Amino acid sequence: MALVEHTRGTTIHSRLESRTATVGIIGLGYVGLPLAAVAARAGFRVIGFDIDNSKIERLKAGRSYIGAVTDDALQSISADGSFQATSDFAALEECDVISICVPTPLTKQREPDLSFVEGTTRAIAAHLRKHQLVVLESTTYPGTTDEVMKPILEATGYKSGRDFFLGYSPEREDPGSIGFETATIPKVVAGDGPVAAKLVALFYGAIVEKVVPVSSIKVAEVVKLTENIFRAVNIALVNELKVIYSAMGIDIWEVIEAAKTKPFGYMPFYPGPGLGGHCIPIDPFYLTWKSREFDVSTKFIELAGEINVSMPHYVMSKLSEALDTQLGLPLSQAAILIVGVAYKKNVADVRESPALKLIELLETRAADIAYHDPHVARIPKTRKHPTLAGKDCIRLNRDSIAAYDAVVIVTDHDGVDYGLLANHSRLIIDTRNAMQRNGIVCDRVVKA
Repeated sequence: MALVEHTRGTTIHSRLESRTATVGIIGLGYVGLPLAAVAARAGFRVIGFDIDNSKIERLKAGRSYIGAVTDDALQSISADGSFQATSDFAALEECDVISICVPTPLTKQREPDLSFVEGTTRAIAAHLRKHQLVVLESTTYPGTTDEVMKPILEATGYKSGRDFFLGYSPEREDPGSIGFETATIPKVVAGDGPVAAKLVALFYGAIVEKVVPVSSIKVAEVVKLTENIFRAVNIALVNELKVIYSAMGIDIWEVIEAAKTKPFGYMPFYPGPGLGGHCIPIDPFYLTWKSREFDVSTKFIELAGEINVSMPHYVMSKLSEALDTQLGLPLSQAAILIVGVAYKKNVADVRESPALKLIELLETRAADIAYHDPHVARIPKTRKHPTLAGKDCIRLNRDSIAAYDAVVIVTDHDGVDYGLLANHSRLIIDTRNAMQRNGIVCDRVVKA
């Protein structure tokens, strides 16, 4: 099948090959902004779209809010005209490639919330022209691209595979990771038909080191779910083992360190206070929801979810027990300092963070709660924990630590002075084994 002529006298294929195509990235968050940066560095003209005008103003001022994209890198691609940011979706008409990087959260009933995907697709449809390539990167259930996006786009009268091209390539960002970045992480790609598949592979092949083509969009959608379900289930397993071994007086961290010396048949996963971030706590439930359509149960996945969701409750019970046995103090009369509210170390992202759930649980028990996080100066408004919005970080020093009855380490940021905590805390509940990993021996530490 020959590639159709682009309206400006050349094919989208040749524009991708020559890197003269204009790329639109919708959603300039942890996925979209790094993608925009690598596309611009690869030689494409990139237009970034976001409905949050505060983000647009920061980007125009050359100030990045994503750790993976430095201010210098942002200013470099902006200065030469490779990148511009806007909230005006009319500029979509200028784009040859449109990549969708918007959130796909869950509702309170743990059902997929595709409102951002649907709204974005309608915005694209309003400005759709012939020979554009539209690619979804957001994590979702198998069938979303074909069953939700495609009908909206084809309602314009244009047909996928003839007038425009549709693809899917799941994001694989790992915020805070030093060893991986957008350009070096292999990219799974798929398209709606052979021409779309070639175009998606051609585009991503120009900006990342390796593309991994798969046979269909549904396969690509399930690849991302499989990756995160694998992690969720294994984290749930080790969290359950933590509870069991703790009851037996066995240190789960020592067990894991010994087990991972086996060079085959074992992969270490580590327990914690619960799951956070936009992917692992959410993605598995996209598959459980879709599976109901086929009358297939997902007991294993759902059980893993229940175990991981229960971890903040387990941490609170360990804290309550330690306060009572070591300090003779009920939780309702205790002042607690939470160390780390981001969902993972060395990032500022609090989405789905177990720390927020733990704070809410402790506040329902009338405990006095404060937090310290070197990456989060103030808790932003979140969908699940709106009452915590605006809570400010306190400074960490000997006096502030001594003012609290117990410290709970929820996120093990590298920028925390754990020796200071050991020297001035009355009690430390360590959910990440941070003290031992930093070589600190303290008899006031309780692992949870």
